[in-house]
Amino acid sequence: MGKREAFWLIICGLLILLAYIIPYTILTDVAKWYGSFLLWVLLGFVIILFNIIFTKDWRS
Repeated sequence: MGKREAFWLIICGLLILLAYIIPYTILTDVAKWYGSFLLWVLLGFVIILFNIIFTKDWRS
């Protein structure tokens, strides 16, 4: 694995960790379910975007 792949792996890993940590720490006092849902949707779109950027140079 090259440096570029390792970088994207670390970034995606951090975003996935944030998807678990933020709702149970920062959003604890938000009584509505859509607070966490909005965060998960946004993080999901960001991870999908990162995966598109990461895999755009792959060839079959």
